Amino acid sequence: MVFGALHRVLGPAMALVSSMGSFLLFGASALRRLIGPRFWRLQDVLSAVEEVGSNSLFVVTITSLFTGMVLAVQTIDQFLRFGASEYIGGVIALSMIREMGPVLTAVVVIGRVGSAMAAEVASMKVSEQIDAVEGFGVDPISYIVVPRLLASLVAMPALVLYADAVGMLGGLLFSLARGVSFYIYHRSVELFVEPLDVLGSILKALVFGLLMTVISCERGFRTEGGARGVGRSTTSAVVWSNMAVLAFNYLISLLLFGR
Repeated sequence: MVFGALHRVLGPAMALVSSMGSFLLFGASALRRLIGPRFWRLQDVLSAVEEVGSNSLFVVTITSLFTGMVLAVQTIDQFLRFGASEYIGGVIALSMIREMGPVLTAVVVIGRVGSAMAAEVASMKVSEQIDAVEGFGVDPISYIVVPRLLASLVAMPALVLYADAVGMLGGLLFSLARGVSFYIYHRSVELFVEPLDVLGSILKALVFGLLMTVISCERGFRTEGGARGVGRSTTSAVVWSNMAVLAFNYLISLLLFGR
C-alpha cells in the first residue's frame, strides 16, 4: 500500500519533470537549427505566417474587442463614482498591454493554430512521412519545425500588438458611451503606458510563440498509436501549451513589473 501511494504521488511529478525536460531539449534543438544548414523553404515560412497571423485576425479581433469592453464595464462605474475618470484609459491600456492582450492572444492561437500544428506533425509521424524525410538525408526538425518556429516568432508579436490596440479601442467605445471624453481617455493612456510595457508585451508574444511551436511539434514527434495517438497528442499539446503560457506569463510579469 505504501509503494502504491508513493507511485500515485510521485508518478505525476515524474511525468511532469520528464515532459519539461523533453520540451527543453526539443526546443534547444530547434533553436540551434535556426543557424544551421537551411533545409526549410521561405515559402513554407510565409505559409505558416499566414496561418498563425492573418488567418487568426478575426478571432483575435473579437476576443480583444470584447475583452477591452468588459474591462471598461468592470472599472468605469467605480472610477466615475470616485471622480477618477482621468485614470480609466490608462488602467484599461495597462491591463490589455501587460496581461490580457498577450495571454488571450496566445490562448486563442494555441486553440486554433497550435492544435492544428500538433495534429499535422502527429499525422506525419504515424504515416511515416517524418521517417521518409530522414531517409532522404534531410533533418526533420529543420524541415518541419523551423519554418513554423520562425513564423510564430514573426506573427505573434504583430498579433499581440494588434490585440492590445483593439482592446484599448473596445474600452474607448464603452467609455465614450458612458460619457468619458476621448481627450481624457487618450491622455490617461499617454500618462500610464511606458515603453517598457510595450516591450514586455512583445517579449511575452515571442516567448508564447516559441512555447506553442516547440510544445506542439514535440508532442507531434512523440506520437504513437495511429489516429488515437494523433488525438492524444493534439490534446496534450493544447493543455501543455496553455499551462506553459500561464506559468511564463507570471515569470515574465514578475521579472518586468514586480518591482
